[in-house]
Amino acid sequence: MKNIFLFIRQYFNFLSFLLLQILCIVMLSNSSKTHETYFSGITFEVTGYFNSRYAKLQQYFQLKETNQRLAVENSRLRNALSSNFISPDTTALQITDSTYRDTLGRNRKFIYLPAKVIGNSYTLQNNYLMLERGENQGIKKGMAVVGPDGIVGVVVDVSANLSKVMSLLHRNSKVSAMLKKDNTTGSIEWDGADPSLLILRNVSKSAKVVKGDTVLTSTYSANFPSHLMIGRVATITADPATNYYTLKIKTATNFFSIQDVDVIYNTRYNEQIELENRNKNQ
Repeated sequence: MKNIFLFIRQYFNFLSFLLLQILCIVMLSNSSKTHETYFSGITFEVTGYFNSRYAKLQQYFQLKETNQRLAVENSRLRNALSSNFISPDTTALQITDSTYRDTLGRNRKFIYLPAKVIGNSYTLQNNYLMLERGENQGIKKGMAVVGPDGIVGVVVDVSANLSKVMSLLHRNSKVSAMLKKDNTTGSIEWDGADPSLLILRNVSKSAKVVKGDTVLTSTYSANFPSHLMIGRVATITADPATNYYTLKIKTATNFFSIQDVDVIYNTRYNEQIELENRNKNQ
């Protein structure tokens, strides 16, 4: 209390001036409508400014609660997305084109089963893809996988509704291939270096290969139908110690963005593999 009196005493003249100013404004406002309107406007502006600042301050302290409500709302909306729900893709087993014998009496050898890619690696030495289609939807080990632009890999494991594919970008991957223009065959592998380049080995030096030549799957594969696109010749290296070229092949498949594939069922796969293994044991 003592400090208050000391403060008033120290600033008595200034406080008296302010009091008189306020008294003058009040008297002036009461005696003149023009001045009353003017001062009322100023009062509204001042109070509006402070109310606005106060409201923003309240919003700041309520941000945590607001964020929690938004997070709950986002979760509810995401749970309502149709993409959260799946149904097994069995379309290929129902379409007429999947019959094992056509109207001319010819037996079907290959059946294409569509599948979604739900996992894909391409930065490792041994890369795999995961497909949303498994044993319950007709997928088996050893089936070939092809994308919209070229071959992708081979199924190496299956569960009830998913399958695992060894990508062409795997150090143990090998696919029989051939040059389109003269059917010269070789073996497609990957050296683990560049995901956009495969290696085609054992191409005879008698082949007239040039950059840009098309490379397809050969007729020797048990997994892949023949004449599926693999890529195009990017570089040609003659091995001085052998009679073969080593070719680098630019992949037709873009492994960085692949989304949809077809899994290929060879109806004679088991028969071919069994016969090949039988011959090996003899």
